[in-house]
Amino acid sequence: MPVTISLAMIVKNEEDTLERCLKSAESFIDEIIIADTGSTDKTKQIAAKFTDKIYDFEWCDDFSAARNFAFGKATGDYVMWLDADDVIEGKNVSAFAELKNSLNELSPDVVMCKYDIDFDENGAPAFTYYRERIFRRTANLKWQGFVHECIAPQGKIIYSDCAISHRKEKESGRRNLELYQKTIFNRQLVSTREKYYYGRELFYNRLYKESICILEDVLTDSSLWKTDAIGACQLIYDCNLALKKYDAALAAALKSFSYGLPRAEILCRIGDIFEMKREYKTAAYWYEAAVVSPDVSKEGGFSHPAYKTFVPFIELSVCYYNLGEKELAKKYHNRAKEISPNHPAVLHNEKYFA
Repeated sequence: MPVTISLAMIVKNEEDTLERCLKSAESFIDEIIIADTGSTDKTKQIAAKFTDKIYDFEWCDDFSAARNFAFGKATGDYVMWLDADDVIEGKNVSAFAELKNSLNELSPDVVMCKYDIDFDENGAPAFTYYRERIFRRTANLKWQGFVHECIAPQGKIIYSDCAISHRKEKESGRRNLELYQKTIFNRQLVSTREKYYYGRELFYNRLYKESICILEDVLTDSSLWKTDAIGACQLIYDCNLALKKYDAALAAALKSFSYGLPRAEILCRIGDIFEMKREYKTAAYWYEAAVVSPDVSKEGGFSHPAYKTFVPFIELSVCYYNLGEKELAKKYHNRAKEISPNHPAVLHNEKYFA
């Protein structure tokens, strides 16, 4: 029997993006479940063009509760999730259809797919990571976390290069931070993961000292996922950099090495510190290390492809120019120019090599 896939979504006031999302997935989806958490616009009318399985869910400040409700209505062999501002683009539509056809043979419990959430001026993914995307329904896996919810992958897990594009049309502002603060008013944050993502929200809202306090506490918990520990170190670096505490920033970046292989994003950050100190030879060492750093995208965590190519190329050009090695500087400038010829940094450097 062919495998069936249910798409289970939670929505609220998504009239601007919902139709785009559902159209992009309808060719390989067998059932669409919509859990509406209180829309006051045309979201339900748009959803009704694609499905009659539209349910009201009374919002309770808990994204996992809403997603588990939607998943509970699904009847397919597998259940997939999307946000309303997600879209499946180009070759990924047929790639998902091929993935669906392979599920009988592969028989996974969880399929991890690429999630592209930012793009460069050429339209190429600039910020991507793997996320749990499709689940065997009878595995009965549950969403966890009232904000930044997830399903902990377990059972047979496969990775697919099928990608979802997150084309955000509106910002959530302080919504997530306010949800955390409302929860903290009523109870303590229970899990280390909750604390970690609270620290992230503090950083996003430029509450740097508070973010450092939370994230340093998180790093004392040995149960923290290694990828989240690396992410915490990176955020502590960014907070200290914003506070102009450069030695503390460097220490945070170096600490990340105790949790896993060096990541290009971290190596470039270390290079940045030495470049700011005008220690160009040392800075160049770290930027070159970023270029040849291993691909750790399937180990979890966020990935910025530019930190293995464009970013270190630009900075290596600056470092070698200041070291008097003009030919090497020009070489790296040209490599950056090949990737993004109209980037402001490339155009600025071009004047020096004219």
